[in-house]
Amino acid sequence: MIEVEQLSKVYGSTPAIQDVTFAVEPGEILGFLGPNGAGKTTTMRILTGYLPATSGSARVAGYDVHEDSMAVRQRIGYLPETPPLYPEMTVEGFLYFVARIKGVSAGDRSRQVQSALERCSLVEKRKTLIRKLSKGFRQRVGIAQAIVHDPPAIILDEPTVGLDPRQIIEVRNLIKNLAGTHTVILSTHILPEVSMTCNRVAIINRGRVVATNSPENLMAQLNAGSGYELDVDGDVNTVQQLVQPIPGVRLVEPMRIEELADQTLTPQRCRVRVVAEADSDPGRDIAAAVVGGGLGLYEMRRTKASLEDVFLQLTMTEEKALESSAETELSAGGEAEPVIEDAPGAPTAVVSESAESEEEA
Repeated sequence: MIEVEQLSKVYGSTPAIQDVTFAVEPGEILGFLGPNGAGKTTTMRILTGYLPATSGSARVAGYDVHEDSMAVRQRIGYLPETPPLYPEMTVEGFLYFVARIKGVSAGDRSRQVQSALERCSLVEKRKTLIRKLSKGFRQRVGIAQAIVHDPPAIILDEPTVGLDPRQIIEVRNLIKNLAGTHTVILSTHILPEVSMTCNRVAIINRGRVVATNSPENLMAQLNAGSGYELDVDGDVNTVQQLVQPIPGVRLVEPMRIEELADQTLTPQRCRVRVVAEADSDPGRDIAAAVVGGGLGLYEMRRTKASLEDVFLQLTMTEEKALESSAETELSAGGEAEPVIEDAPGAPTAVVSESAESEEEA
């Protein structure tokens, strides 16, 4: 449904995205992740015809974004981070207006507006002025305007930003209901949202796609962080001496105080993290070693890498590789290319809950 090949966008000498390649199958929800300034919004704007690409190609429903721009726009629904709403209009009036400018025929307009109102749970708010709606309902109206012409592809840029937990759940369920009949690209900074909503994930960093897979496969491939957490009646040094020699154990370390849900441990108790080697399961031996060493084992639970672990490892690995490359160039007498943070599309290593800098990209 959506095919992106070697897509690049350069502002002056600063690349916003470089050789971005991915595909989204019909009916699939793709989570598009990356730090601020990584190129997510730039890619989405190119797909919607808002920006031209410097090189590469993008196709939506078989139509080239550059050569068949109007055909693509008829087949795509777009919700930018700030919904394009008219606060002085009613919800229903705004959707009729959008349906008209998006080319929905007069005979189908009423049915399409009614369908969008029902799918976004806006029927009771149809006569309400948009300026009187809560942020959560305004996001619903933003999604409704994106689907009112029943496009096969929908692109949502940070659809849950600024919402409270209940509103996030409501918008998440709405997005999940779009799957199957629509192909969805979802950009978000809320990583648990991706695990609960998306079929696949594409992670972009410094303008390049560094991974594309299902959330489950990405987490399964990441070995770092998988292991066990132990609550032991004893000191950390003793636990390390007992557990570290066990085959399959890579690291035994005390948990940081901010990681502990219960921060009222007695001086005699400790909590440690045991990181296991790839394809190993030393849990039984760990428990036996602790108990056999005369220590009380209050709790032991298995931990696995989260999508956040995957995201951080992939983006930080890329940062370290680039830093190492820059140091090599400097040592060879060359000059490292400066990072211009205020330039459009400039790369940055900062992961933030706000996406304001992404809008500037």
